[in-house]
Amino acid sequence: MAESKAPQPREVVIDPPGVGAFLEVPDRAKGLVIFAHGSGSSRFSPRHAYVAKELNRAGFATLLADLLTHGEEEDRRNVFDIELLSKRLLRVAQWASEYPKTRDLPVGLFGASTGAAAALVAAADPHLNPACVVSRGGRPDLAGEYLAEVRAPVLLLVGSLDGPVIDLNRMAFDRLSDATLIIVPGAGHLFEEPGAMDEVVTQAIDFFGQKFAGPSERENHRGVPRPNLR
Repeated sequence: MAESKAPQPREVVIDPPGVGAFLEVPDRAKGLVIFAHGSGSSRFSPRHAYVAKELNRAGFATLLADLLTHGEEEDRRNVFDIELLSKRLLRVAQWASEYPKTRDLPVGLFGASTGAAAALVAAADPHLNPACVVSRGGRPDLAGEYLAEVRAPVLLLVGSLDGPVIDLNRMAFDRLSDATLIIVPGAGHLFEEPGAMDEVVTQAIDFFGQKFAGPSERENHRGVPRPNLR
């Protein structure tokens, strides 16, 4: 018997500014994870596509949206404009709150590189109130003063080979009110090493599963606390 193909994400357009996005909503989804891509990346990123696919398998809806139009990406200043990226991310979240298949789902953010900073700035906005934020190889330091305003739980994942980025994440960890910092052994900035992205997936699924759960479910799901690896 031929193996059935995995469902393909639906392509949607979010206005304004009319950027493209990939949406996948599994049956009985536990929550929605909105991705914020880093500099030089997009909704076509194979790394984010892999993470999204595994989140879908675990029962989470995913929304991978480009935060800049093609023309805007050509100006490198926009790629590092955290305020602009966070505003676009908030617009994406607003769209999801109005879309029938996602409007009733709790929302979490998943950011990489500069996208992690944009996710944290967006999380500081009182209108969004996400359940949690996950940063993979992120630059949370670029969120600056907004770090102190983030009330959502934050998971910072950094590769042990990522040099100065580890220190930048430690600085952000100290400024966040509810954060966990995990240093993944043998992983670089892009988590391309064997098993590195699988560890990201494992940690993200566990974290989103806890934060999306209701109070009673969260108590049952808690298990053995993970240490802050600093």
